[in-house]
Amino acid sequence: MLDREELKRQEQSLDDLYRDIILEYYRSPRNRGRLPQPTISREGQNPLCGDEVSLDLLVEDGVIKDARFQGQGCSISQASASMLTEAVRGLTLEQAEELYHRFHRLMTGDETVDATELGDLEALSGVRKFPVRVKCATLAWHVLDEAIKALHRD
Repeated sequence: MLDREELKRQEQSLDDLYRDIILEYYRSPRNRGRLPQPTISREGQNPLCGDEVSLDLLVEDGVIKDARFQGQGCSISQASASMLTEAVRGLTLEQAEELYHRFHRLMTGDETVDATELGDLEALSGVRKFPVRVKCATLAWHVLDEAIKALHRD
């Protein structure tokens, strides 16, 4: 059985790892830019902190073939948008919608979500400790949800 100090060291180590992953995606964003002919584009912003994200999706036969984002804001919002574009490529719209719901549940404290199944997105789970920053982490995901809903209506 681990003592209290050892548990604290392990938790701090995990927080440091998560922080490093978020900073890596922020400093070296994946899929930043616009798609030349997206199937759908959506934008979102968080007026409380000024974060902005626009998302372009290229969807063919119900599969997200490409995803790109543009935006500005804190490291959490921009890293999350970058992670999102990596995570949804190759998914069907239904799979992307399910991923949105799992990620949203993770960010709102649902302990039934297995964060390890989410790959690098697990790094954002530490943001839950700072409720005001959850909106930063979920901004791009809400934009994705709006885009998927719009595609289902068409």
